[in-house]
Amino acid sequence: MWINGLPADTINASDRAIQFGDGCFTTAAITGGKIQLFEAHLQRLKQGCLCLKLAEPDWMQLESEMRQAARGQQQAVLKVILTAGSGGRGYSRQGCGPTTRIISVTAWPKHYQQLAVDGVQLSISPIPLARSPLFAGIKHLNRLEQVLIRRHLDEESADDTLVLDTEGQVVECCAANLFWREGQQIFTPDVEQAGVNGVMRRFIMAQLASAGDVCHIVRCGPERLLMADEIVICNALMPVLPVRQLQHVHYHDRSLFHRLLGVCEQLEAE
Repeated sequence: MWINGLPADTINASDRAIQFGDGCFTTAAITGGKIQLFEAHLQRLKQGCLCLKLAEPDWMQLESEMRQAARGQQQAVLKVILTAGSGGRGYSRQGCGPTTRIISVTAWPKHYQQLAVDGVQLSISPIPLARSPLFAGIKHLNRLEQVLIRRHLDEESADDTLVLDTEGQVVECCAANLFWREGQQIFTPDVEQAGVNGVMRRFIMAQLASAGDVCHIVRCGPERLLMADEIVICNALMPVLPVRQLQHVHYHDRSLFHRLLGVCEQLEAE
């Protein structure tokens, strides 16, 4: 782990990440010493800084630190956190130091490989996401909803869980976005009110669009997915996984999964 470019594993207790969850982050795949979708992850951090009005770090310096952390890693996970720094009084950022940069590299999650074969069993989480258009789409450090969603999931036999917002609309999974197929049409939930507009979600949608395919962004309840022909979930590490079951419904067709898997095999690392 590196903090502000130096090897370290502790952070000042006055850092606003600890005090208020004041910051943003991104998680990327490392393959062959390079970072997949590097520019997209960098753009996510820039978007987070803009939305949260964080003082921007030296982006060239951060890029260099990210690439250095990835170097020599055959397959691993890179996480980058930007916080509003240390200091200030109460909620005010006045008197805070510069933006804190935290970079870590961890082991690759091997269970995704088996889930790609077996398929994912989904439950429906009883923990809803609050609608918050101001923060929807970005990965800020306030993840208590996801922590509770994951805690409940850990008590179940499911592999992942479908997450709804406070209006009962489908948003995402615990740590993944999703697509589904009805006949030849492809759909994904609207994340303008809640949830995360993931890097892999955006990549897949761009690739579909470049191929002339329409991905419909919709607001709907979970009952619509129970009528779907196929469901696929995705994030920067999976990168896509087929869903085999949602509640009592089993899905056997994997045509969309194989298609999106082929799309993701075109991913370039840099």
